[in-house]
Amino acid sequence: MNFEKIETAYGLILENIQLIENELKTHIYDALIEQNSFYLGAEGANETVAANNEKLRQLDLSKEEWRRAFQFIFIKAAQTEALQANHQFTPDAIGFILMFLIENLTASKELDVLEIGSGTGNLAQTLLNNSSKDLNYLGIEVDDLLIDLSASIAEVMDSKAQFIQEDAVRPQILKESDVIISDLPVGFYPNDEIAKRYKVASSEGHTYAHHLLMEQSLKYLKKDGIAVFLAPVSLLTSKQSDLLKAWLKDYADVIAVITLPESIFGNAANAKSIFVLKKQAEHTPETFVYPLADLQSREALTDFIEKFKKWNVENMIF
Repeated sequence: MNFEKIETAYGLILENIQLIENELKTHIYDALIEQNSFYLGAEGANETVAANNEKLRQLDLSKEEWRRAFQFIFIKAAQTEALQANHQFTPDAIGFILMFLIENLTASKELDVLEIGSGTGNLAQTLLNNSSKDLNYLGIEVDDLLIDLSASIAEVMDSKAQFIQEDAVRPQILKESDVIISDLPVGFYPNDEIAKRYKVASSEGHTYAHHLLMEQSLKYLKKDGIAVFLAPVSLLTSKQSDLLKAWLKDYADVIAVITLPESIFGNAANAKSIFVLKKQAEHTPETFVYPLADLQSREALTDFIEKFKKWNVENMIF
């Protein structure tokens, strides 16, 4: 990976989206979508934008170099027009931990992966670019802006990621996957009529959207498949947690809980942990619980990896 090329690409993309933003009187995210379309050959780009895009093509970026350049664009954009917490991309440090878990908890070299709430697509590309396994990836996202961003970025990168725009709480016709992943959006689901179809539905007020998405996700998971969720730290202790735990008893086992440092989320209120579920396991393993206090510490990460692999062998997950 060439960091000088990434920096050059970032500068060219940023100049283009700022020019487009001013010219079209739009916001930076729509300008990025327009920039992607111009890079892909759409007509209407001004002379500077067209020239910069030609320079971008000459850089011949790898998929991972593209991903890093776009990531820097999102970080820059957040300084002036921050996306809401549920729409922000999953940090790389967490993305690579999720990839480690997927690779160590699955036996097959080829996996069907479904992401619920795929957002900007950064987690998708992290997995596709870096996994040692062949991933058939599909992302579901309801938000218009995010689906346009993720799809246009995937096209620029020539990624094999596929995205569909749907409300994932509503039933979908999807084949079962080996792995479900989600950086779960947190909050209440507004449609009580739909929510009441679920076993986790609250009888009083709105139901947590992340509970509904967990229940829905398991419907798309193969027997013995795994679901890896980034969910609120209070997932199993919150006001509606009894409903969630009652549902879990019949459908899946929580096989791992990995707490993460609050600092990576910027705000303690947004802090999440990693919860790994296994569907209809033939035997219930001892739950792996690990407080990962520092994602920048090589010693902490090495200790986590060693203890996780030891637990995996002892419990014969696959």
